[in-house]
Amino acid sequence: MRAWEARWRANGTRGKTVRTPAGINGPARSSRGFTLFEMLAVILLIGIAAAAVSIPITQGLASARVNAASGELAAALRWTRAQSIVRGKALALEVDTAASTYKAPGKPDVRLPKDMRVSITSAREDQANDTTGRIRFFPDGSSTGGRITLKRGQREWHVNVAWLTGAVSVVDSK
Repeated sequence: MRAWEARWRANGTRGKTVRTPAGINGPARSSRGFTLFEMLAVILLIGIAAAAVSIPITQGLASARVNAASGELAAALRWTRAQSIVRGKALALEVDTAASTYKAPGKPDVRLPKDMRVSITSAREDQANDTTGRIRFFPDGSSTGGRITLKRGQREWHVNVAWLTGAVSVVDSK
């Protein structure tokens, strides 16, 4: 007689099929897997890691938007200078600090990101009112010069315009 037959007879299972966790007529084995507690612990750790990574990413995206805005403003200033040279007449880019917008000649207003503040330092005669300033470019490429400052939180970006050459540069003054 085989060992498994002896177990059947002892249990009174002769001729009957008995299902065990391990299968039909086989010895019971402990099942392998993860407990609910272990699964919840892993999900919690994944959540904490995702939250820790998402904060720098969102700050990086906001910083990239501000960086892009300063680059677009510099491009608008360069375009205004080029148009002044091509048309042979003085043209100005206007900055409205109250509305956080700027406007190149012949183009629509551009609104800066809502969490960004803008200020302008330019010649007194180019300040239309308390909230609007201009930087003018002349047909020879020169300008009235000035600085447009974009600020978000503790960071500042300065878009500088040289008065003699009209050259435009962007400086990130962390």
